[in-house]
Amino acid sequence: MAGAIIENMSSKKLVVFGFFILIIQVFSILVGALIAPSPTSAIRYLATKCINRHRTRVWLMPWGSNRCQQVHSFDEPLAKMLDANDIVFAVHVPLPNKEMSPWFQYMLAVLQFDIAFKMINQIKDDVIVTIDARLAYRDDLKSEWTTKFHSVEQRPLKCTFAVPKTYENEGRFYHCDPVPLMEMGNVAHKYFLVNLRLPVNDTINDGIGEIKDIHIVGIHQNGGFTKVWMSMKTVFTPWIFVATAWYWHRISIMARPPVLLEKVIFALGISMTFLNVPVEWLSLGFEWTWMLLFEDAQQGVFYSALFCFWIIFCGEHLMDQSQRNRLLAYWWQVGLVVFGSCVLLIFDLSERGVHLSNPFYSVWGSDFGTNVALTFIIVAAISVCLYFFSLCRMVCCVFRNIGGKVQQLPAMPEARRLRYKGIIFRFKFLMLVTLACAAMTVIFFILNQISEGHWHWGDCTLQVHSAFLTGIYGMWNLYVFTIIFLYAPSHKHNRNKSRDSQHTGPESQETQLTCGEQGPTEAYRITGKMAED
Repeated sequence: MAGAIIENMSSKKLVVFGFFILIIQVFSILVGALIAPSPTSAIRYLATKCINRHRTRVWLMPWGSNRCQQVHSFDEPLAKMLDANDIVFAVHVPLPNKEMSPWFQYMLAVLQFDIAFKMINQIKDDVIVTIDARLAYRDDLKSEWTTKFHSVEQRPLKCTFAVPKTYENEGRFYHCDPVPLMEMGNVAHKYFLVNLRLPVNDTINDGIGEIKDIHIVGIHQNGGFTKVWMSMKTVFTPWIFVATAWYWHRISIMARPPVLLEKVIFALGISMTFLNVPVEWLSLGFEWTWMLLFEDAQQGVFYSALFCFWIIFCGEHLMDQSQRNRLLAYWWQVGLVVFGSCVLLIFDLSERGVHLSNPFYSVWGSDFGTNVALTFIIVAAISVCLYFFSLCRMVCCVFRNIGGKVQQLPAMPEARRLRYKGIIFRFKFLMLVTLACAAMTVIFFILNQISEGHWHWGDCTLQVHSAFLTGIYGMWNLYVFTIIFLYAPSHKHNRNKSRDSQHTGPESQETQLTCGEQGPTEAYRITGKMAED
């Protein structure tokens, strides 16, 4: 009996296999919900206002034995004698008696301005704030600070004032949107020092209002979540790699050459293995600032392969034999995937690629950069929408094609009718599982955005965000493993070849030979014959 494992495995074994996959899926969700902490932590730092009368490039510490000369409020008499260019806002990361760690993987920082309303010093429309930002590091409390990055950046300052702008409301604070400051793809040192200056002259930082304080919100990945995440990748990597190698070994020992569908399943396995490779282990010992960019590339390769697999999987079960096994038949759908991926890659390089040499850079820091970034995102979104429109149309055609075959089942002999009915049911079920995986990704993403990050269930605290990440990651690994395993060639017929040849007629033998020569599964042959008719 030729065909794939999905068609030759008994129903009992398929149920056991499905139950095994379900257990692993539930376990991957529970790992994130019960074991892993929240994926990220956000720590708020109040910048210390240091005095630098000589405006030198010396590093100013907010606390400690070498702390700078400070003013606590700009309303103090001392502060009124200072020029705005004499003030440096200093922040030490992390807080006292704490250390940063490579387990944090990355570090983001955003600014929050406290700006008081004054009738004679209001915030102008579409104002741009110029920031002279410097970053230094050290690995013990006694060493000198080593300069890491220095850049002068511009950011749009968007603030609103909820009450009327009158003298009675002077002193009330504007509500300002957070301003992105920096993004680092590696946390290789224990201590960081940020010195910010807002240079002021006739053209720079004019019309930004009366700034009272600056807060920096530092965001990094939790070390506990990193350990759980890297452990999952370490487990899944050899599993998917061995499954992919086993699949291609089975394909290679067949008498016929592999067809397009089998090649794209193999490519899907390779892309999943590439996504799983736990390079993060090496980043613990090396200062690799490109890790965020590399992780984006891993995800991009996998989702591109997944989208190509979906379109080819549907198309190969839709086209007739003369059109099958030709990648050019899907040129515009695959072209949309490649085009959208390239657009997102260019956008990622324009942001995180520049961060390799300047973490303070932001593509959103100017109107031109914002327009270009939005253009890339919109173009990629249009490509995705066109792709999914084409995919939905093909899925409907496949189900309609299968429905036509179902109508012919009553006219078939009972043995063949039962076999074809089982094959069609299993094919439809796998298609529905694919749609369910895509839907669950979207649903979990929405829940992740609207939830509070954790749920309390009795004495237990469930980390929703962590459960979402580990659950979706486990789901796609299990989906790829299921495709690889169930669509691998079945060798069951080799053991029963002599027995089957004695009990099958010429017509059945011809059907088996045709299936083995033309495609990987019986459903593949059935749908192709229907399209041909």
